[in-house]
This record gives sequence, structure tokens and C-alpha cells, in this order.
Amino acid sequence: MSLAPRAVLVHRTTEYEELVARHGTHGQAAFFLASRGRDIEEVAERHRRTRRALAEVTAAIPLTWRQSRVERADLDRFLFAPEDVVVVVGQDGLVANVAKYLAGQPVVGIDTDPGRNPGVLVRHRPGDAAALLPSALATGTDAEELTMVEAVADDTQRLVALNEIYLGAAGHQTARYRLGLEDDGGVVEAQASSGVLVGTGTGATGWIRSVWQERSAGLRLPGPTERRLLWFVREAWPSPATGTSLVAGELTAGARLTLGVESERLIAFGDGIESDAVELTWGQTVRVGVCGERLRLVG
Repeated sequence: MSLAPRAVLVHRTTEYEELVARHGTHGQAAFFLASRGRDIEEVAERHRRTRRALAEVTAAIPLTWRQSRVERADLDRFLFAPEDVVVVVGQDGLVANVAKYLAGQPVVGIDTDPGRNPGVLVRHRPGDAAALLPSALATGTDAEELTMVEAVADDTQRLVALNEIYLGAAGHQTARYRLGLEDDGGVVEAQASSGVLVGTGTGATGWIRSVWQERSAGLRLPGPTERRLLWFVREAWPSPATGTSLVAGELTAGARLTLGVESERLIAFGDGIESDAVELTWGQTVRVGVCGERLRLVG
């Protein structure tokens, strides 16, 4: 007998909850903010909107479904199942946070603060959940297949991201490595830089776009569903031992960017989460390219 679908509500601790946890009470948190010219009511109201949204979405889950909740900090310890419908209740970035833990499960993004969030990935309101949840499992559901990026090290460590992957020094200081393109005749260049950024079309609204705007070099930004990535070397430094000829380009579905580590310690992290990084050391090689899995974002 097949299992009933499970709605997994993904959320994050609110700013208000973080403030109260840090200062002990609402009054102490209010005093702290007031000393800096801020009113706690603004933060508290956003907290209340988030809680109301969570309650409304929870009430919309079909009675025959199972349900579970997971906070962002616990995502790396949560086991998603094939029959899950993942409901992200919060900001756009929360969708990116959960994407790398999924394997084709449909994702519904619920915006808890319309007007404050861009709504690129959290496209729906809490009141839409009752109609969206049953339809998320239906054949032919209107879902976008968003391209992701992956980095795979020679010791089998693997990192997946929805927006971008950064490879470089932990403190964003000078990273030393050998950069190459597998489909470019084996050309490899020794470099010293502030790191390498490889991004998707979804990430083209964020970090990768800021670099692209400075020096697009005729490259066209990919669309979110396009199986194509852009990569940029940040602040490459020319010297007798290091070059600057390979500093930007694109990667199609079958292409890979390779990086051979020539530093004591480099890291690779995705979507701005430095706490969940792959660590690399002298002599290791990491390959970066289009990920085989895609994120299924409903409507």
C-alpha cells in the first residue's frame, strides 16, 4: 500500500524570535532595539504575519495527508521522502536553502511578507495553499524545472546549489589554484584571485548578476530553466606565475570547469551558506557544472 502524501512545511526562525532568544524577554529585546533607534513593533509584526501564514497553510493541508515541519537550521538532518510536497513558508532564499536536499519533490513557495520579499521563488500567498497542495501531485502540474549547479571533488564530496557556488579561500583572501575547462582542449591556467563564482539563471537575480554587470564580456545571462551556467573569476591577479586569461565564460549542460587546489585550504559553498562548505586542500581537484537534478517549483 502506498503512503499518503506528506506536506513538509519549511520555515525559519523569525528576527523577533532570535532577538528574544538572545536578550531573554520581549522587554529586554525592545530596550536593546530602542537604544539603537529601532522599534520592536516592526519586527514583532513581521513575526506575527509569519505565524499567521504558517497557521493558514497548516490548516489547508488535506486531512488525509501526513504533515511535518522543519526549521532551516535542521535541514541537513531532515530526511525528505519521495512522496513529499515541500511547502516553503518565508523568503525566496529559503527555497534555495532547501533545494539541495531534494530529489524531484514538488516545491510550493508561500510568501509571508509580500512587498518586502521579491517573490521570485515564493510566488504564492497563504490563501492559495488549499488549491495548490492537491494539484502539486497531479500529472501535468504547472511546475518549472529550475537548473542547479554542482561541485564534485575528487574525494567524492559533493555540493549542490540553486543560485551559485563560490570556490575560494574561507576569508575571501587570495586563493591559489589551477583553472581549466574540460571542453577547451585541456587549457589550464595557474591563478591567484578572490575566488571563482559559478551561477545559474535563478542566481542571475543575485550575486552572479552583480559580477556580470561589472564585466559581462558579451555573455548573456541564462534563464532559470536554461541548462547553462555563467562563471567568473573574482579579482584575478597577474604575476610571473599566475595569469588572467581565463576569467569568465559559460558552461553548457555537458561542460565542466575544473579547479586544482594549490592552497593549504580552500572551500566551496553554495547559496551564501558558508557554514555548509566542502573543504579542499593541496592537490585536490573539483569539477563544477550543471547539476543532473533540477528543482521542481510549482506555479
